[in-house]
Amino acid sequence: MEPNLILLYQNLFLTSAVCALVAFLVTFLSMPRLIKKLKAADIVGRDIHKPSRPAVAEMGGIGILFGFIIGIFLGIYFYPELQFQLTITLLVILLVGLVGMVDDLVMLSSKEKLILLWLAGLPLIWIAPPNVDLIYLLLIPIAVTIAANLTNMLAGLNGIESGLGAIAMTSLSIACIIMGKYDVAVISMCMLGSLLAFLYYNRHPSNVFPGDVGTLIIGATIVVVAFIGRVRIIALIVLIPNIIDMLLKLHSAGVMERQQHQPTQVGEDGKLMAPETGFNSLIRWILKRPMEEKDVVKIVWLIGLIFGALGIILAYILKARMF
Repeated sequence: MEPNLILLYQNLFLTSAVCALVAFLVTFLSMPRLIKKLKAADIVGRDIHKPSRPAVAEMGGIGILFGFIIGIFLGIYFYPELQFQLTITLLVILLVGLVGMVDDLVMLSSKEKLILLWLAGLPLIWIAPPNVDLIYLLLIPIAVTIAANLTNMLAGLNGIESGLGAIAMTSLSIACIIMGKYDVAVISMCMLGSLLAFLYYNRHPSNVFPGDVGTLIIGATIVVVAFIGRVRIIALIVLIPNIIDMLLKLHSAGVMERQQHQPTQVGEDGKLMAPETGFNSLIRWILKRPMEEKDVVKIVWLIGLIFGALGIILAYILKARMF
């Protein structure tokens, strides 16, 4: 590789790292005040996986969104030649985040949420490759809808969404860097920085929950990186834990509203137990015996790490085939 090209890649990586660091700091520093404001406004949810069912601030994903926005703005400043695709990225994630906020506040039906998420994904069509057919164009917002729901479904335990999302973003960032897609890595790295900062407050025992505003934008970001960076197969691989969870739920209960979901039971000792009846899921598949909540989360993270590693390995294989 030419020295000038190596220097260019180094500069691109450092720039992306700076954007990610800024995203981390913005989210990390804004969360304490955001948590305080959410509690003061009584925007809280009960942590049903604790015997005492403490009230925890909801919609904390606003902090993730805020850090990501600032990081991408910085990316637009550093990468003026990427202004269009980064602006489209920002628009899509903002729209998906807005859908999440509305859902958190008024609880949309499944049909309403699917339609709104599909509309939120439409701007991605503007950055589709030239000469693609109509079916490909329609699949882009459909992919946003599906992925956003996938990262929204595997949720409910302290740190599970933000931790699994951070693992997915790490894998995508490394894969993009391996394949020389440094301009796309800025997107996944900004989300990674925001998620890591949020995880500090969301880990067990949680001080804040992400809400749909936080969980939906994780899946949407994965799809944005997949289509802009042309790493769709790798994105699919990192989503496999979420896909497994969805398939288990669909197989056992079909499509249902969230009000029909039967919560995981909590024993007096604080350990989680799968209910005798109700739908199946990845979490309940893990709960063959009573377990601490944080241990269940660690197992889900481990599954995410395995598929994240597979995504990185695939990136190496694809890189080798390019030369």
